[in-house]
Amino acid sequence: MGVMENSELLRELRIDRRETEPAPRWALWIALGAVALVVVGGIVWYALSGSSATPVHTAVARPMASGGASASVLDATGYVTARRSATVSAQITGTLTEVLIEEGDHVKEGQVLARLEDTAQRAAVAQAQAQLHSAEALLVQYQAQLAQNRRDWQRMEDMVGRKLVSTQQAEQAHTLVETLSAQVETQKRQINLAEASVAAAQVQLGYCTVRAPFSGVIIAKAAQVGEIVSPLSAGGGFTRTGVGTIVDMDSLEVEVDVNEAYIGRVVAGNPVESVLNAYPDWKIPSHVIAIIPTADRSKATVKVRIGLDLKDDRIVPDMGVRVSFLEEKKPAAQAQQQPAGVLVPATAVRKDADKDIVFVLKEQKAQRRAVTLGGNVGDQRQVLGGVAAGEAVIVDAPDGLKDGAAVALAKQ
Repeated sequence: MGVMENSELLRELRIDRRETEPAPRWALWIALGAVALVVVGGIVWYALSGSSATPVHTAVARPMASGGASASVLDATGYVTARRSATVSAQITGTLTEVLIEEGDHVKEGQVLARLEDTAQRAAVAQAQAQLHSAEALLVQYQAQLAQNRRDWQRMEDMVGRKLVSTQQAEQAHTLVETLSAQVETQKRQINLAEASVAAAQVQLGYCTVRAPFSGVIIAKAAQVGEIVSPLSAGGGFTRTGVGTIVDMDSLEVEVDVNEAYIGRVVAGNPVESVLNAYPDWKIPSHVIAIIPTADRSKATVKVRIGLDLKDDRIVPDMGVRVSFLEEKKPAAQAQQQPAGVLVPATAVRKDADKDIVFVLKEQKAQRRAVTLGGNVGDQRQVLGGVAAGEAVIVDAPDGLKDGAAVALAKQ
């Protein structure tokens, strides 16, 4: 009896191996796959929900009052040029003893810019003046002799009438008078020649002083004291051909190259707005001076001269300029009848087939609009129809943007 109870107790204490046996491997893979699907689905849902709206930048269409700023019919680029500019040089070859200019100096017409060594020229002037004085003294001598010979001839004429001297003696006295008269005239011509020699020597002396041909500003100093200058290129690199360059700042204007396909939009006298690259916020009122009647066949352009209505020290030669040719001004009554439209950034307008379009932001969606365009006003474009003032237009729209696509404002 006791043995049986012990046997039953041992069976109860025995571990059942079937209950702790691990689950099959395929069940574990199924569980892991289900978890992975849940995680991936969450990630995809998050990505789609966060990127379904295309980020865009917008700008508000601004109203443009009728009769306001003129629209641009054509834009071009060019450079500031000086119609009156000169590299000043000496008219003779010589050594500089003084250079009286520096870059940026304002000079007046006739002002001395430099001086050359003038010892030889001064000596030539002195020699010519001495020859003149000598000729003048000799003329005085001849004139005195002529006066005496005339008196002698008159006396001879009286004595011939009284038979005191022969007719031959009187004729000889008359011949002497005529001879001295000719010498006097010859000496007067010698004096004229001496005076011309003095003037020539003084001109050569004047060439030793370099003067400003007109009023302007020195933009370049090309020589220093001690250097040799010459109006001609001589002596290799040891001879300067100029002392400095002067520019008449009142003669500044703009030259632009206009594509010959658009030259018909440019009319002499029409208003122009010029903007220097150095001062992009400064709009200079200008006008068309003339269209130069020749074309550049290599570039297919025509050069146009633009006059600046405003003179300022900030405008200097060779500056880059952007010009906008504006529409011809209309009378106020006529201007009021013209549709004013709105202004939008030029980057908001794009071509779609043969139509001009913009995308407008409406209820977080891109709405495609066909528009009627006017001209350019700076970096803005005039829209005459299709967009109302105050609407938000999309600028720099992505290439694949479609009508009705979901969009959202991009973070700055």
